[in-house]
Amino acid sequence: MTPELSALAATVLIHVVTVIWAQRALEADIGRDGNVGTRENLDERLSERCKRLRRALANHTENIGPFIIAVLLVTLTDSASSFTAICAWTYVAARALYVPAYAFAWVPWRSVIYVIGLLATLLMIGASFF
Repeated sequence: MTPELSALAATVLIHVVTVIWAQRALEADIGRDGNVGTRENLDERLSERCKRLRRALANHTENIGPFIIAVLLVTLTDSASSFTAICAWTYVAARALYVPAYAFAWVPWRSVIYVIGLLATLLMIGASFF
């Protein structure tokens, strides 16, 4: 498996951990019955940390797509290199740090971490042209 594909697999694991963390926070706030219920008027019953975790999960979900595309482009164009491997693992590290940064309101570091991950993805896409 290439380093880029390994990074993609690690990203999926980060995603699963994020889902579990967000769901546990949700259940802590509204209980098991609330978690399996309709979830109407949910926001007013959630703690700030739970709301941040849910937004972090949404952001993570939005950012997986471009990273998948970057990995596919690098793999299918046979442009994988040590540079793209470093970019891929930089993205993974950024995403692993982003979730707690969002959950614990690390301002402005959350935004810095996000930009690092985004740049790593864009650099991989750029590398696929060469």
